[in-house]
Amino acid sequence: MEIVNAVGRRKASVARVYVSNGSGKVSINGKPLEDYFPQKYMQSSVIDPFAAIDAANQYDLKVNVNGGGFKGQAEAIRLGVSRALVKINEDNKSALKAKKYMTRDARVVERKKYGKPKARKSFQFSKR
Repeated sequence: MEIVNAVGRRKASVARVYVSNGSGKVSINGKPLEDYFPQKYMQSSVIDPFAAIDAANQYDLKVNVNGGGFKGQAEAIRLGVSRALVKINEDNKSALKAKKYMTRDARVVERKKYGKPKARKSFQFSKR
């Protein structure tokens, strides 16, 4: 199998994911998974799609991710991995969809409006 690539997005993060046959090695922006995401729940979020299809140590993962914070980046990577696994084998789609890994979460920060301190917050109203 050649290298399969996919893109995942979440909030302001964009992750380009490259999946190839291997032994389960994960590299994010040139660093190992444990160094890039020290928190265990972030690490599990990245590799959850592999567990969902019972392919824990079958693929190597190389990721370029930028923008946003840690949680947005982790979820962007998760979406990219899920999309790549579906490209590899279309049968994986139902298992990943059941866990909601194939859904693009489109919620982004609302922009600040002029005349207001934040997006929706207003200054105190005085009638007199």
